[in-house]
Amino acid sequence: MRRFLIVAWVVPAMFGMVHPVRSADDSGAAAIVDKAIQAVGGEAKLKAAKGATWKTKGKIVFGDNESEFTGTATSSGLDHFRQEFEGDFGGNKVQGVTVLAGDKGWRKFGENSLEMDAQAVANEKRSVRMQLIPTFLVPLKSDEFKLEAAGEQKVGDADALGVKATGADGKDFTIYFDKSSGLPLKLSAKVVGFGGEEFTQETFYSQYKELGGIKKATKVEAKRDGQRFVESETTEFKLLDQVDPATFTEPK
Repeated sequence: MRRFLIVAWVVPAMFGMVHPVRSADDSGAAAIVDKAIQAVGGEAKLKAAKGATWKTKGKIVFGDNESEFTGTATSSGLDHFRQEFEGDFGGNKVQGVTVLAGDKGWRKFGENSLEMDAQAVANEKRSVRMQLIPTFLVPLKSDEFKLEAAGEQKVGDADALGVKATGADGKDFTIYFDKSSGLPLKLSAKVVGFGGEEFTQETFYSQYKELGGIKKATKVEAKRDGQRFVESETTEFKLLDQVDPATFTEPK
């Protein structure tokens, strides 16, 4: 049962948006981000969207156990997010819901619902931001983040330029962008697991397609401390002109 509870919290954590724009702290980092925004679809299109919704399918790995899942998600800004998932884990059907609504949040596993405490909400906000920003990018230009150029490295066969983004909470993550196309290829960050343990998580983005009017990575692979963790595929994606506020109420 404990493993199923871990899955209930972990899968949502793998699966807009725009704030007042400021000048980036590092001109090199700003130029990289601007190129990425243009590559994805342009600042005007991203700013016009009020949110997004998408569907995914994939696999999650715990030790030697690999399980399949499907999920649907809806976002509005960086602090309103709803994720529903289901999967078959060792022959057991698992369903769960995670909702983030500003400074409140809930998780529902089966018929059991739990309101997040302040620390859990803070962790969920960070997780959601790291999921959404590689797609929507424009929030990186807000006053919520300090940007620094983070050097160049190979991501697969591509030359990539890094941008380190530090939030108001003092925590950071680094995104690497394809030097040629400008598209995001990788995000690296320290993350906290279900049991409070810390991991270095690397998330890789590939198989970009035109979805919802923007270029979207349809394949996402995450590793924790170098080990396979989650592999997911986006099967549907669309930007939203409006999002029903009821989407982010406590799951029943």
